[in-house]
Amino acid sequence: MENKNRNTAAIGVFDSGVGGLTVTREIMRQLPNENVVYFGDTARVPYGSKSKNNIIRFSRQIIRFLKTKNVKAIVIACNTASALALETVKEEFDIPIIGVIVPGARAAVRETKNGQIGVLGTEATIKSETYTKEIRKLMPEAEVIGKPCPLFVPLVEEGFAKHKITEEVIDIYLSDMRKSEIDTLILGCTHYPLLRSRIMAYFGESVHIVNPAYETAMDLKQILEEQKIANTSGEPAAYDFYVSDAAEKFKKFANSILPYDVDKTQAIDIEDY
Repeated sequence: MENKNRNTAAIGVFDSGVGGLTVTREIMRQLPNENVVYFGDTARVPYGSKSKNNIIRFSRQIIRFLKTKNVKAIVIACNTASALALETVKEEFDIPIIGVIVPGARAAVRETKNGQIGVLGTEATIKSETYTKEIRKLMPEAEVIGKPCPLFVPLVEEGFAKHKITEEVIDIYLSDMRKSEIDTLILGCTHYPLLRSRIMAYFGESVHIVNPAYETAMDLKQILEEQKIANTSGEPAAYDFYVSDAAEKFKKFANSILPYDVDKTQAIDIEDY
């Protein structure tokens, strides 16, 4: 791909479902010139309870699909896939690939005053301890408390983010963490920013909430500038959405959270890749 074409090539973004749209939303805000091709693996969601081998296999298939769209960089907008597959696929593909964990860990280290950091995520993300490892690389003395919150994803996907049932689930999962000394909390799953105001209200002013979606968009911006592949064409950005199942449901959800009207979402058979 010659550089001029490379500049206008899209950013590939993928997630297990709709959660990665929170990352896409930040890319739209922070990098308004960039075209985006999004893939949501809605047929195989959730990733949080799957094995490492499966997550790596899914990620390879999706990256192969995104490469057919000539993307110039890929964002794994899924904490579970960032934790379990990023290192493997980075070595296998000749394209910049970034995840959401390193940017989130860096932001938490920057914000914490007392070195006590909480991480909310899927079971796979918390069990992998990837956030803990990344935080300790930057702050060896940090204390990290991880908490899996598996019900948050279905609550968000079913549209219950503002329902009182979600407040009850937050209390069940997080009451112990609220009694701890943490001053910084990472929303370590891309669905969780959609519960951010609820979680903020639950912890109060004393806890700083880190949204890795924003941090990831800023990292992507830096990579595009360093590699001189940012889109400077001045053309309006184009956004394409693909899923492995339930395209209509995905589109409806996307339209509820994106600053852009999604008029079509295409279902593809990801097992072909």
